[in-house]
Amino acid sequence: MPRHSDSPQSQSDALAGLLGLGSHSARKSHYPELLARLEELETERNRYKWMFEHAVHGIFQASLQEGFRAANPALARMLGYDDPQEVLWSLTGLASYLFVGGIEELEHIRQVLGREPGLFGYETQLRRKDGSVIDVLMNLLLKPGEDGLFEGFVADITERKQAQQRLQLLNDELELRVSARTAELQEANRNLQQQIVERERIEQALREARDAAEDANRSKDKYLAAASHDLLQPLNAARLLISTLRERSLPVAEHNLVERSHQALEGAEDLLTDLLDISKLDQAAIKPDIDVYRLDELLAPLASEFQPVAAAEGLGLHVRIGHYTISTDFRLLTRILRNFLSNACRYTEQGRILLGARKRGEYLELQVWDSGQGIPEDQLGTIFLEFNQLNVGRAAERKGVGLGLAIVERIARILGYPIAVRSQPGRGSMFSIQVPLAPQHTAHAPAVALMRTPLGDPLPGRRLLVLDNELSILHSMAALLEQWGCEVVTAVDQQAALQALDGRAPDLILADFHLDNGVVGCQVVQHLRQHFASDIPAVIVTADRSDQCRRDLQRMGVPLLNKPVKPGKLRAVLSQMLRDAPL
Repeated sequence: MPRHSDSPQSQSDALAGLLGLGSHSARKSHYPELLARLEELETERNRYKWMFEHAVHGIFQASLQEGFRAANPALARMLGYDDPQEVLWSLTGLASYLFVGGIEELEHIRQVLGREPGLFGYETQLRRKDGSVIDVLMNLLLKPGEDGLFEGFVADITERKQAQQRLQLLNDELELRVSARTAELQEANRNLQQQIVERERIEQALREARDAAEDANRSKDKYLAAASHDLLQPLNAARLLISTLRERSLPVAEHNLVERSHQALEGAEDLLTDLLDISKLDQAAIKPDIDVYRLDELLAPLASEFQPVAAAEGLGLHVRIGHYTISTDFRLLTRILRNFLSNACRYTEQGRILLGARKRGEYLELQVWDSGQGIPEDQLGTIFLEFNQLNVGRAAERKGVGLGLAIVERIARILGYPIAVRSQPGRGSMFSIQVPLAPQHTAHAPAVALMRTPLGDPLPGRRLLVLDNELSILHSMAALLEQWGCEVVTAVDQQAALQALDGRAPDLILADFHLDNGVVGCQVVQHLRQHFASDIPAVIVTADRSDQCRRDLQRMGVPLLNKPVKPGKLRAVLSQMLRDAPL
């Protein structure tokens, strides 16, 4: 302890002497800097001491000759001790207790630090106070200039190792499961291969069966088309003869026989026509030919055709035609409306039928109303099925074969037009179809003439040429037309027509489409028009219902009537075409 009599100056001189500064004035000038440096060193030492004591990981200092010299609290806690002093083992203690690897591991560390400045990322195992073992990661740094003195930094990686072990265990289990699953999949694949082979065999058999069925169906269709064409020819002749007899005054007994014959022929004709249409629709052989038409161009010929049909049944047919223009396929839409009108005439016992149209936004709803017996609500869903007729208990009560509405449903589906039916039993029914409206200025005229206001019967006194290669049809057509007051000239080909006309042009030509030797009626019409230098009106009659035939006639602008010809429709078309022709 310094004496009280010592002055501060003497104390400074004594300190300077201890530090080797002497009493020289130049040395005394460094004293404040030295004190400041000592304070900095003390602060730094205290900071490192704080970090040493509060570090998260274990830190120790050891000698390769003596063992641990110092350890921080984190290392003590890691090893299960309360006081860092308890872990300051000598080399013997380290080898015998702390390091699981014993003296061999310490020797390995000694050798590495003997040739390297440090040992980094060294994983090992240490024994805790309770005898359990932990996995640690060490970084050992050899202190330069200090013989065998090094510092160590220890991190507990036990949880990571355990996680790795669990992961490895899971991986091993997964590999076993994958191996087992692979074996299952290989077995399933073998079974699947067998199933594929079997399925291919079955599919091949199905393809062969399908091809055989399609071939049979095509053969059936060809046979049906050929047979129907051959059947339609005599049916057409018989229909014309029966129609001729129906318009004559006959005794009651003979008149009844004629009416029964007419009904039988009409049933056969309807059945054959419907079967042909169903066959073509099911084969998707019909494609819509959309164009723009005025509404009167569509409804007027239908009204003209069905006026006499309704009158014969004692019914009134009323038509309401507005000034609309529609976009549609003329032929297909006409087929739908003709079916609606035919059913209305067939199933209405008394009252009237209405054909009209109502605008529904961008669409026009074409409607056919009747005052017939009506349809129960629970049966509305079945009326569009094939061969289905409602409330028919006996064969004698059947009217047609029940294919008409099935054909309507298929055509509407092709056109994409919605159809609807509303009915009230005992009061009648309404069938309708919605058709897109079109701008009026874009309308085109169809191949059939329009119905105008009747100005008397234009048929009597007109000279008509009937051209057909079937003699029975020539005779039947001539008989019917002569009964209507026409002068009829018949011929089987172009040469015979020129000879029979004897240099005098007919007022109208009624020609079959398919004549002998591959000649078509259109060619004969063209030749006769050139021969007489006159645009003679013409109507083509044919049993050919193909789209090609229809397109050929559309290009010529010639009306088409399908065999067997309905006399009412024939008379309406001839009357309209001859109305404006000069006598």
